[in-house]
Amino acid sequence: MTSNVQDAVAVMKQFRPDMAFFRDSYRQIHRMPELSGQEADTALLVSAFLESLGGFTVHTGIGGHGIAAVLSNGDGPCLLLRADMDALAILEQTGLPYASQRTMMDQDAAKPVMHACGHDTHVACLMATTQLLYDSRAHWRGTLICLFQPAEETLSGAKAMIEDGLFEKVPKPDLVLAQHVDNLRTGAITSRGGPLLMACESLGVRIFGAGGHGGLPHQCVDPVTIGCSIVTKLQTIVSREVEPGKLGILTCGSIHAGDTAGTIPDHLDLKVSIRAEDDATHRKMHASVKRIIEAECRAGGATRTPQYNTIMSGSATVNDEDSFQRLRSSFVSYFGSDYSDMDTAAATEDVHLLATAAGAPLVMWFFGGTDATQWDETERDGRLDELPVPHSPFFAPSIECLDVGVNALSLAALTFFAPGLHE
Repeated sequence: MTSNVQDAVAVMKQFRPDMAFFRDSYRQIHRMPELSGQEADTALLVSAFLESLGGFTVHTGIGGHGIAAVLSNGDGPCLLLRADMDALAILEQTGLPYASQRTMMDQDAAKPVMHACGHDTHVACLMATTQLLYDSRAHWRGTLICLFQPAEETLSGAKAMIEDGLFEKVPKPDLVLAQHVDNLRTGAITSRGGPLLMACESLGVRIFGAGGHGGLPHQCVDPVTIGCSIVTKLQTIVSREVEPGKLGILTCGSIHAGDTAGTIPDHLDLKVSIRAEDDATHRKMHASVKRIIEAECRAGGATRTPQYNTIMSGSATVNDEDSFQRLRSSFVSYFGSDYSDMDTAAATEDVHLLATAAGAPLVMWFFGGTDATQWDETERDGRLDELPVPHSPFFAPSIECLDVGVNALSLAALTFFAPGLHE
């Protein structure tokens, strides 16, 4: 290890908090998942913990249930560490003793809710890291911002916090750090410089026809045939319009029209997801989607121009290369062969909005949450593609992965903070 990493590791070992409390907090948060914008109970648990430390200025209710706690600790860089808090409308099937049985109202319907994306893990890891950094504050200098964000799953939480005056309440950071659990082997760490996560946009599209009797199609304009042509044609965008070597994914995840077999409906609703590794590719794909939809509507004699609704939108997450290389050096030195470089992932985040609004670089990484024994057995049998992934009802990060998340987040912060006040 380098001397800087050795110093950081010594601090981590000396001031590592009792993880029993944070494992219990993790189980509690897992039992009480909350949908985007409804994270009241989680925010209350987190804010009570932060207030108990005594040294932080704690701001609550930012952009909904967002929390930002600030610790000023001498001259040095200002770092923002972020964890997201919201869960998903999914029925949990993990079989865990602390599995969620909660339902919540979502768009006027009661839905089962679970932490299928590991945000409960993120919250517990940041809470423990906050404790470690607070207790070790004599050994580093700078300003620490611990941010607990709502509504990441809808890609609206970071924006809401910014628009609610986040950076009028707390200093603008010099660097934003974030992590995410994945279905890698527990102990594994992975990241990359440059494009990390894809830009994503979900579009709702309504195609207009002229409904009528299924036995009199010549008197109607059938939006179903138009919609089917659209779905087929959209699949040519990635293969024929995205530059080779660039990553682009287009999915038509929902198509609905009518309710009976013998009636031609008067409209069709289509939902399209666009993902791209960079914003320029995303803009090109978006334009192609609209061009094809409108051309097929004209060809099919649609009675009106299509109607669009942006359900969700987020730009690409890009790791700052210089900051990433510095952190990569620490990770390789500490985690050894458990660290690996990754390819751009086909997921989308909104944490980069915090960095952009602050004019700061961003570094994000992933840590493994699959039980090591389970991973090894699955790898031996050649079935790694069967392991539950985030957003699966079976996704259940191991309790041991909390230690890895705390190690990674603490090491990252100590890598960038200035040397201690008392050596």
